[in-house]
Amino acid sequence: MDKITLRSLLVIVISCAIAGLIVLAASPQGVYLNNIPLIAVCAGIAFAIQWIVFIHAYLKQTEVFYDLTGSITYITVVITALYFTGADDNRSLLLAGLISIWALRLGSFLFIRILQDGGDGRFDDIKPNFARFLATWTLQGLWVFLTLCAALAAITSRYVEPIGSIAAIGAAIWVLGFAIESFADRQKRDFRNDKNNNGKFINTGLWAWSRHPNYFGEIVIWIGIAIIAAPALHGWQWATMISPIFVTLLLTKVSGVPLLEARSDKKWGGQADYEAYKRDTPVLVPRPPKK
Repeated sequence: MDKITLRSLLVIVISCAIAGLIVLAASPQGVYLNNIPLIAVCAGIAFAIQWIVFIHAYLKQTEVFYDLTGSITYITVVITALYFTGADDNRSLLLAGLISIWALRLGSFLFIRILQDGGDGRFDDIKPNFARFLATWTLQGLWVFLTLCAALAAITSRYVEPIGSIAAIGAAIWVLGFAIESFADRQKRDFRNDKNNNGKFINTGLWAWSRHPNYFGEIVIWIGIAIIAAPALHGWQWATMISPIFVTLLLTKVSGVPLLEARSDKKWGGQADYEAYKRDTPVLVPRPPKK
C-alpha cells in the first residue's frame, strides 16, 4: 500500500473518530431515536451523503457536485434533527432557519461558480486516486458535522431553554457575517466576470478591507450560531462549542487562506501593486484601507 493511500485511509479513520468523540460528549443530554442518540444519527447522515455522492463523483471523475452536496447535507441534517425531536421551540427553529438560509445561498453560489469555471483545479491530482478522493469527501462530512455540532446539540437537547437576549445577540452577529460573506462573494464574482480584469487580483470593495473577507464572514456566521445555541447546552454538550473554533482553524490554517495565499503568491508575487496590497491589507479581519 503506497503512502498516499495509507495517509488517506488514516484521514478517513481519524475523521470518523473525531465525530464519534463529539457524539459521545453530546449524547447523554440529548434525545434518543430507538436507543440511538439522535446526534449520532445526524453524524451518520452527514458522512453517508458524502460517501453516496462520492461513488458517482469517482466513476465520472468530477468534483462538480462537491460543494453543492455539502450544502444539501447541512440542510438535510438540520431538518432531520428538527423532525425527530419534534422541536418547535424558537431557538431550534431560529438555528435551523439561519443555517438553511446560509446553506442555500452559499451552495447555489458555489454550484453556479463551478459550472461557469468548468471545474476546480484543487481536485485535479486528487480525483484519480480512489482513497485520496474518498478522504476528501469524508473530510467534508466531518466539516459539516463539526460545523453544525453546537446547533445540533441545542436542537436535540432534552433541555429546552427560553430564547432570550443572548440569542438575539447571536442572530445579529450571524446577520453581520452573512452580509459580509454574501457581498464579498458577489463582488469577487462580478470582478471575475468583467473581462477588463482578466489576469488581475481583486483589491476593491470589501477586498480592499481584507484579503479574505468572505472567510471572515463565514467565521462570524458560525460564532453567531454558537452563541444562539449556547444557552441550551448542558454538561459535556459544551464540547460542541468547538464548532466556531474548528471553522476558524480550518479556514485560516488548512484549506482556506493558506491555499489561496499560496496560489496568489505564485500568480502575482513580485508585482509591486500586489506586494503593496499584501503589505497594507489585513489577511482576515477587515480594516479600513489606507488612503
